[in-house]
Amino acid sequence: MSHAILIATLALTWFASHPMERVERKPQGGFRLAVSGRSFEPRGFNYDHDERGRLIEDYWEQEWSKVEQDFAEMRDLGANVIRVHLQFGRFCPRPGEVNAVALERLGRLLALAERLNLYLDLTGLGCYHKADVPAWYDALDETSRWDAQALFWSAVARQCRESPAVFCYDLMNEPVVPGSTREKGDWLGPAFAGKHFVQLISLDPQGRPRPEIARTWLRRLVRAIRAVDPDRLITVGLVDWSLDRPGLTSGFIPSMVAGEVDFIAVHLYPESGKVDEAIDTLAAFAEAAAGKPVIIEETFPLKASGEEFAEFLRRSRPYAKGWIGFYWGATPEELRKDRSIGSALMLEWLERFRMGW
Repeated sequence: MSHAILIATLALTWFASHPMERVERKPQGGFRLAVSGRSFEPRGFNYDHDERGRLIEDYWEQEWSKVEQDFAEMRDLGANVIRVHLQFGRFCPRPGEVNAVALERLGRLLALAERLNLYLDLTGLGCYHKADVPAWYDALDETSRWDAQALFWSAVARQCRESPAVFCYDLMNEPVVPGSTREKGDWLGPAFAGKHFVQLISLDPQGRPRPEIARTWLRRLVRAIRAVDPDRLITVGLVDWSLDRPGLTSGFIPSMVAGEVDFIAVHLYPESGKVDEAIDTLAAFAEAAAGKPVIIEETFPLKASGEEFAEFLRRSRPYAKGWIGFYWGATPEELRKDRSIGSALMLEWLERFRMGW
C-alpha cells in the first residue's frame, strides 16, 4: 500500500469513528468542538473565486466536479476551514423570493464539507460582480434592504441549521457605514480586480452615530439567523481600518460592535517594511474584542515578501485564534507550470501553508 493511500485510509477510519462536531466559542477565548471539548484552531482558505475569476455560483451547477476537486485539494493542503462567499442576487433574484436551486446547491456543498471533514465560513450578501446585483435590490431604501438581507440569512440558516459543517455565518464582507450621504443605489465601494468587496449598509446616516447604525444592522441580521439556528457562531468581516483612529474608518468600531457577534474577524494584509504596524493593528483588534476571539479572516503576502509575511504570521499568534488565506483553484503542481508573478506568489503561499508556516 502506498504512503498516500495509507494516509487516506487512516483519515477515513478516523472520521468514521469521530463524527463531525459543531464548533463553539470557549468561555476563556478561542474555539472548541461542542461535544468532545477538543480545541479547534481555524486554518484555511478563502475560496472566493477560481483561477478564472469566476464566483462559485458561476460553476457549481455545471461543474460540480471542480468544486469537489478544489475542496479535496484544500483539505490535502491542510485546511480545516473554507470561507465561501454567497452572492445575494443568486439566492434572492426577485423581491420576497429565495432561489430553491441555490439552496439545494448550498445543501450539496454542506454534504461535501461533511464528507471531507471541512468546516465552512459562510459569508453572505455578496455583491462582488455588479452586473449580477438585482436592480430592484439596489433601488430599496435602507429599511427594505435590511429586510431583504434578513430574508437571505433566514433562508441560508434554515438550510444549514442541521449541518455540523458550518463553522460560522459571516454576515457581510467588509461592510461600511458612510460618513455622509451617498446617491440612491450607490451601495458598493470601488472595484478591486473587477470585484466589489466593500459594501455600504446605509446611504444616509441622518445624524445617527455610525457605530449605532452598525450595531442596529448587526442586531437585525443576527436576530433573523438566531430565530432558526440559535447556536451557530456569527461574525462580520471587518476591514483593518475599522479601528477608532484618525483617518479612514468603516463605522464598525470593534470595541462597539464586539457585543453583537461571537468573535471578531479582521482582514489584514501586512505591507513590506510595516510588519510592526500590522501587528499593532491586530493587537488593537484583540484588545477591542473584550475577551472574544479574533480571527484573521483574510491575509496574503500581497504587499510583503514571503519572509515578512512568515514573520507576521509567527508574531500574530498571541492575538489571533485562526487564520484564513486564499486558494483560487490551481494546485501547486499547476502553479509551477505557470511562470507568472501571480502564480509564483500563490505557490509560495500554498507551500508555506502546507508546511505549517
